[in-house]
Amino acid sequence: GAVLLSATKGLEPSSALRVSELLAQIVPARQVAVLSGPSFAREVALGKPTALVVASTDAGVARSLQGRLSAPAFRLYTNRDVVGVEIGGALKNVMAIATGLSDGLALGENARAALITRGLAEVGRLAVRLGSQPATLAGLAGLGDLVLTCTGTQSRNHRLGLAVARGRSLAQAEEASPMVAEGVRTVGSARILAGRAGVSMPICDEVSAVLFEAKPVMEALASLLARDPRPEEEHASRA
Repeated sequence: GAVLLSATKGLEPSSALRVSELLAQIVPARQVAVLSGPSFAREVALGKPTALVVASTDAGVARSLQGRLSAPAFRLYTNRDVVGVEIGGALKNVMAIATGLSDGLALGENARAALITRGLAEVGRLAVRLGSQPATLAGLAGLGDLVLTCTGTQSRNHRLGLAVARGRSLAQAEEASPMVAEGVRTVGSARILAGRAGVSMPICDEVSAVLFEAKPVMEALASLLARDPRPEEEHASRA
């Protein structure tokens, strides 16, 4: 009768399933919840203040976990939007690689802010199409985690983007780090989901082209800048 709580920020590579979906297939009789939000593990371990989201389609399960896992420096909020919490936690790693690529070329803080903002829009388009609520992507599991991973000095995915932009191959960049940059694997799964949902994800497409097709980083940036002008509030499937 124990609840399964996933703290995994990623998608199953071959199927692009969210982890809660995968767990539901493996152990269909169990309640599943997910934990996500802006959290470098080292700071959590050191007892530094951290706020996260625990999500379950069963509000009672989420409240129970909130009560059992909260601590003075570990504040938990509940949410019933499992889809949005998981998509936000997975795809922010891809956007962190993108900002690392930009920072590695010294394109400036304006470019970084633009990538984070448009990255949030991109993640939100997919999440909403998959059944998420827009407000979730404006919260801790969306904007909060995105900002941390795209700007934090401990971000593995940002560091990988920096290394690639500065001339290292993907293999060299991964070999140089003792930890996994999850966004490298997630970008393919994100593009699978986007294709199924009919959602445009240009940043994901360009990150994938740089990592797996050896597209020069400056060409990828040029491709983004050359896209047709459009309203910021354009319909989700075409933005």
